[in-house]
Amino acid sequence: MEIQATDHMSDDSTGGEEHADRRKYEFRKVIEDLEDHTGSGTQLVSIYVPPDMQISDVVAHVTQEYSEASNIKSKQTRTNVQDALSSIKARLKYYDTPPERGMVLFSGAVDEGGGQTDMVTEVLENPPDPIESFRYHCDSAFLTEPLEHMLADKGLYGLIVLDRREANVGWLKGKRVEPVKSASSLVPGKQRKGGQSAQRFARLRLEAIDNFYQEIAEMADELFVPKRHELDGILVGGPSPTKDEFLDGDYLHHELQEKVLGKFDVAYTDESGLYDLVDKGQEALADAELTQDKNDMEEFFKELHGGELATYGFGPTRENLVMGSVETLLLSEDLRKEVVTYTCPNGHSDRELIDPRHETPEHTCTECGEPPESTEREDAIEHLMGIAEQRGTETHFISTDFEKGEQLLTAFGGIAGILRYQTGV
Repeated sequence: MEIQATDHMSDDSTGGEEHADRRKYEFRKVIEDLEDHTGSGTQLVSIYVPPDMQISDVVAHVTQEYSEASNIKSKQTRTNVQDALSSIKARLKYYDTPPERGMVLFSGAVDEGGGQTDMVTEVLENPPDPIESFRYHCDSAFLTEPLEHMLADKGLYGLIVLDRREANVGWLKGKRVEPVKSASSLVPGKQRKGGQSAQRFARLRLEAIDNFYQEIAEMADELFVPKRHELDGILVGGPSPTKDEFLDGDYLHHELQEKVLGKFDVAYTDESGLYDLVDKGQEALADAELTQDKNDMEEFFKELHGGELATYGFGPTRENLVMGSVETLLLSEDLRKEVVTYTCPNGHSDRELIDPRHETPEHTCTECGEPPESTEREDAIEHLMGIAEQRGTETHFISTDFEKGEQLLTAFGGIAGILRYQTGV
């Protein structure tokens, strides 16, 4: 068996978030399939090709690896590795240059049980992020970790840590903390210098604190305001009462103030404090990533219990989709089913969901009792999204990392919808 996955995700110019979700799902599904494969010995080949690399250089490297593989002692492993490299080399003939974000090639003889193997070849073009460097890997499993990192929730968050002595401002991009700006204050200590009245010293100290807070706000505004529409949230850290004074004093730009997810006690306010802030704010970050999913599920349950604009389950949801009555299609990120379509000699069609690992069940037409003339199997998410796209229905993928998201998968089969109008289906 030889499989080639061509570029399902090359067009990023249209479709926005919905198409990004679909590309993410398609890549995740391919990665899961690759992770299921194992080989006997180090015979599964993975090659990561960055967009700026010459195809001729990749071919030269594959040719060199093919030659060196002749030194492998095991005849079976040697043959399998060379066959995998030959398959990859054949695929490379179709490319003059790598795709815009590079590509990843996988090939090898995978175990099928009972001593049987199957040759699998996958070519993934234009992964979610550009391939940064060339990488050749030969092992008993395909190398998928770099692709998994690309699929991790990205997110862009602003970070502010401060006390009355210093402050640091930076970014959290995905899982990477980037310190950007820092400042030190001229706020005097609590002990006044000789010759000053206590009242005058207190006033000067408050002015210095106010000036420093304004300086921190200016740093934050310069960094965050230009990115405010991309910003997923802001975390503020420091000792009490400093962070409270800063936020309660409305020093931040009003659009940034609305983005603050929370304030957290952080002991250090140098660059290391930014990392501590991310650790302390994990729960708030997780909640922010799930906000849209939670809103979708809240609306679904509201309609389910008190309204008339909810549908769920494969059959009813598909029927409503075909009618064009679904406003938002809700699909669990962890849904892994296939749709079997049965067509009988009289032209009737039946459909059911099955586990993709199972054989196609026997079936008789529900309308006329005839056995099917043909059957077709298709990934359930791709089947439903195809209908949704034709009907102008938005598709939202729902995480299982919160209670109602888990309920969508376990209680409603991973498929639901919010309707435009009542249909009675």
